[in-house]
Amino acid sequence: MTRSEFDDIRAYLADEATHAGDLLRVARTLIDDLEHARMREAVLRTHYLRLLTAARATVAADIANAPDPLAFIKHELAEREQLPSDGEAVQRILSDARTAAALLACLEQKETIRPRGMRSRRCVGAGRRLPR
Repeated sequence: MTRSEFDDIRAYLADEATHAGDLLRVARTLIDDLEHARMREAVLRTHYLRLLTAARATVAADIANAPDPLAFIKHELAEREQLPSDGEAVQRILSDARTAAALLACLEQKETIRPRGMRSRRCVGAGRRLPR
């Protein structure tokens, strides 16, 4: 949910003309949205933990001189249909990885410069209205 949507909901809730039934409908919708977001987060955490476990097992297998140390990570990527399929995909993935590493290094080098004094607030765009 965007900041603008939160602001619209706050304004709708603060409006004295809003009826109790409307508030109940908004509350139910927000609870449904929250439950959906929590389920998405749980799925993403599961995928992350599986990938992290596979990466750690791959490194451990390499240290132990296992015959196929990449088996763990290959299996995890194959289950998600994320294995590179041909030479072109391999080169593109390597290029993307090098670019991402370079961008991260650049971001880490720059110091964050914070403006001094008061911060100006901007309002951009027209607000949306909730149905009545």
